[in-house]
Amino acid sequence: MAIVIVDGQEIEIGDDERLNGIEIARRAGVDVPHYCWHPGLSVVASCRMCLMETGRKDPENGEVSMVPKLVPGCQTPATDGVVFITASEKVLNARAMVEEDLLIDHPIDCPICDKAGECALQDYHFSHGRSERRADVRPFTSRRRPMGETVSLFVDRCVMCTRCVRFTREVTGTHELMITDRGSGEEIDVFPGYPLANKLSGNVVDLCPVGALGDVDFLYQQRVWFMKPHDGVCAGCSRGCSIVIEENQDRVYRLKPRENPAVNQWWMCDEGRYGFHHVHSEKRLTEPRRRVGDEHENIEWSELPGELGERLRSAGRLSALLSPHLTVEEAYLLAGYIRGIDSEAVLALGPIPVEGEDETFPAGFIICAEKCPNRRGVEEVIAHFTGRVTTFDEYLELLENSEIRAAWISGGYKSDWIDEPTAERFAGLDLLVVQDLFDSPLYQRADYQLPGAAFAERQGSYVNHVDRLQSFDWAVRAPGGVHVEGNLYWRLLERPGMYRAEAVMGEVAREIGYFAAAAEPYGPIGLDLKVNLLAV
Repeated sequence: MAIVIVDGQEIEIGDDERLNGIEIARRAGVDVPHYCWHPGLSVVASCRMCLMETGRKDPENGEVSMVPKLVPGCQTPATDGVVFITASEKVLNARAMVEEDLLIDHPIDCPICDKAGECALQDYHFSHGRSERRADVRPFTSRRRPMGETVSLFVDRCVMCTRCVRFTREVTGTHELMITDRGSGEEIDVFPGYPLANKLSGNVVDLCPVGALGDVDFLYQQRVWFMKPHDGVCAGCSRGCSIVIEENQDRVYRLKPRENPAVNQWWMCDEGRYGFHHVHSEKRLTEPRRRVGDEHENIEWSELPGELGERLRSAGRLSALLSPHLTVEEAYLLAGYIRGIDSEAVLALGPIPVEGEDETFPAGFIICAEKCPNRRGVEEVIAHFTGRVTTFDEYLELLENSEIRAAWISGGYKSDWIDEPTAERFAGLDLLVVQDLFDSPLYQRADYQLPGAAFAERQGSYVNHVDRLQSFDWAVRAPGGVHVEGNLYWRLLERPGMYRAEAVMGEVAREIGYFAAAAEPYGPIGLDLKVNLLAV
């Protein structure tokens, strides 16, 4: 066990840990400022903001011999006996000089900069910079040029940390970005004819410590201090990236990746990042309706549980199609409700949207071809109730060749998922309930049309393609007229109180062995159900 001394504190590190000065200082509760260093990228030690004093303690006599010059903490390994000093007068003066140098040629356009409020240059100026500016303030704004369809570069705001360049070389392997010229003329640019167009390009905006790289989709949309962040899980594919959903007044403005070494590290793909706009689409379904003759009329949610329950109980053989966009808790409640009415009801898994093949990047990030967040979770719920998982194709065959008289269909797909010929195969049913986000041929055939919730409006849990369970809370309220699936199923089951996903997950963990480990609290990176299943 190695011992490193940080500002007089002795910090123990494991024999297999490889930490640098910044990381060991964090463990000691000290935040060392930095621009160029990032834990997911190579070390270049170019910004010099993390300079600190270092030395070594002699294990025999306890004397400390210090290195005469300051060293970059990002490039200095924390090994046994190493001493770091992070807040001496010498260190503070060096940081102030770096800040002053960066601000000499930095445009003072914070009032119109998207990064204002979350800018490292702003924050470090107030905490580490000089109290007064010694250079003249020049009234100029930054030059702007597009880097691709998703990112714009504000050239003069750049502090040349090169995080974005290293990202395209080391994480995506696409090499679109480069450094042009030398010295004070250095600039970030794209190679001629090769715009920034990789499938992870939005991450360079997150990586940029200042306002040099702007997200075209978010640019000038909202001030960051007005938005409220919510931890969530991306529903764009079965990878289930940990994300932060940022909203203001129940409108989502931005999705950003949340660090999770077990799932997505520090990144997310552009498809997931920009795939939230359907949440606020004008085409969203927002009114529950029932068929009366050849027309549909609105129905009050208060009338629905009793009326729908009576229709289902008198319908005969029941079935339910459980969407892979439902949470584990919602799938469990719906399956329990249908099986509670008809113990032999057919439960099937909804269509699994697949686009191409899984795509793996050099740093290990994966974009899954399976474009749904919870296939594995819903499969395990169905298998618990029926003993096997009935696929969508098998379900369609059962509709034509069995005694099924009624069906509850949950959708939640953000794009077309069923065509007219497929919808016609439901024509023989006596009762059809469809719950979905958007209109479809099947929705038009429904006896009861129920609007559904989008991913940002739910609370619950998803299980990704490698059996990792992640739970999350809702970020925005559903549009007026929409009942979130979990709330509706809770009411249909006539359970007391309000729907709480964590309470349902506790029940799921007790009833289904696959989820048994979820009975105990787990951290923000989620729970590996496959590993924990072996232990229960």
